[in-house]
Amino acid sequence: MEWTLEAAGSNVQQLTLRGGAVRPDGKRWRLSLPRADRHAYSDAQLHDYAALTRPAYPWRPPLALSIRARVSPGIQGTAGFGFWNNPLPSLGGLPALPQAAWFLFASAPSDMELAQGIPGHGWKAGTIDAGRCQALLWAPFAPLVLLACRRASWRERIWPHVQRALAVDEVLLPAAREEWHSYHLIWLRNRVIFGVDGHEILVSAGAPRGPLGLVIWIDNQWARITPAGSFGWGLLDTGTSQWLEFEDLKITRP
Repeated sequence: MEWTLEAAGSNVQQLTLRGGAVRPDGKRWRLSLPRADRHAYSDAQLHDYAALTRPAYPWRPPLALSIRARVSPGIQGTAGFGFWNNPLPSLGGLPALPQAAWFLFASAPSDMELAQGIPGHGWKAGTIDAGRCQALLWAPFAPLVLLACRRASWRERIWPHVQRALAVDEVLLPAAREEWHSYHLIWLRNRVIFGVDGHEILVSAGAPRGPLGLVIWIDNQWARITPAGSFGWGLLDTGTSQWLEFEDLKITRP
């Protein structure tokens, strides 16, 4: 079974905020932001879960996603594509712990340093599932863990165990995001395999359980969450317009 954006019809919705735009051009799509500023959230997004509660999100393993994409130089904010559970309240529901398997770019000052040895910003592929039983077992100890992780020596000992429990796995992408590249992920029940231009770049040690929704976006936000207990969120001045272009999006299931 093969799913394509062209055949998905009304199952895929557009979200545009503060001047964001989503424009098809034949089989190519362009998500763009105008000159955004830090006083308002700007977003251009495609997703397939707008009218669904989280238990009804459409995607579960096993499946494979492939896409060709490029992103404008000098992005201020975040951009990416893949699957997530939209953790903020949706359709009157409650917040959820994050699950995702995706390709993600985050500019400085973003600092989401969840995978040991991987910078907290940049162009990355990765997974997370913070709602697994293994992760919830750590919840009562979270204040002590964050306190201990302020010391680098303790962080090196403790955080790898937390990272595995959260199913966090990340890798910096070798490809220049400003150029056209082919990206793929294979989401299985016990791992996710990521590749760029036909070359395998990451086999995750865990995988999100799902169900998840498809999301493709570009915005002007930044976020900070570190093992040492540093948290923050905000918006950025982009200085100029910025965009994400993609084509040949396919999702296949056995």
